[in-house]
Amino acid sequence: MRSQFRSVKLPLILMTVPFFALVLLFSYVPLFGWLMAFQDYFPGSPILGQNFVGLRHFERILADEQFMLALRNTLVLSFLSLITSPAPMLLALLLNEIRKLWFRKFVQTVSSFPNFISWIIVYSIFFSFFSIDEGAFNRLLLDLGLISTPKDVLADSGFAWYFQTLVGMWKGLGWGAIIYLAALSGIDQELYEAARVDGASRFHEALHISLPGMMPTFVVLFILGIGNLLAGGGFEQMFTFMNPMVMDKLENLDTYTYKIGLQGLSFSYATAVGVMKSIVSILLLIAANAISKRVNGRSIL
Repeated sequence: MRSQFRSVKLPLILMTVPFFALVLLFSYVPLFGWLMAFQDYFPGSPILGQNFVGLRHFERILADEQFMLALRNTLVLSFLSLITSPAPMLLALLLNEIRKLWFRKFVQTVSSFPNFISWIIVYSIFFSFFSIDEGAFNRLLLDLGLISTPKDVLADSGFAWYFQTLVGMWKGLGWGAIIYLAALSGIDQELYEAARVDGASRFHEALHISLPGMMPTFVVLFILGIGNLLAGGGFEQMFTFMNPMVMDKLENLDTYTYKIGLQGLSFSYATAVGVMKSIVSILLLIAANAISKRVNGRSIL
């Protein structure tokens, strides 16, 4: 019996080998490059033969005003993203209340489609819509008499943080709702039947059954979101929407690392920034998980 069990289990284990190999190759082997953060790295020479400088680059981080500006933008953008994180859960609740199956699938497909569009295409769509020349947004406001001159939304520094938060939420709203719809499908239907027998309305069913049933999933995603607190909207979105007018609001740690590393050729300093970001993200994830476990008994680690 034991040999038969092993013969069945072995092919399943072998199927996971390519995935573990990819994770090892692309996630753990590159960590060897962290050595550059403690060296005065110069391309062309072996990494083990570089000049060791200790924590000099990490000390430079604390005195770098541009780094502090990028850190501020990163924290603000991430905080705004955490505030809007319940939006996919609310969309899933609304979709779950639609009784017409074909209409529910249509809304779900349309809302999740932006997740599969590249950021270049997303920028092209928003540029066409908010263009000061022929954009539909400015033409509508001009025709209604709400503005006298076109407004360049993509170059508005005062609105940049909120605009990028809305863009990011729009792109991931439908895909996030799918995750919560999967959580809703796992709720025992007898709970709804018992609630109807007791005279509960559909609003009370959603409030007292559907919403609590999605909370474990929300807690897990929220903790992971705190672990990504130093992502600040990610590199692709900020790099695509960045222009000289909004650079002071959209330059996050990822774009700053790209600028000083690949454009400024300061590889060691850029690596030090990346190392610090990774370590702080891990500590935030562990702290958020510990708080969640102490408060409501749920954790992911």
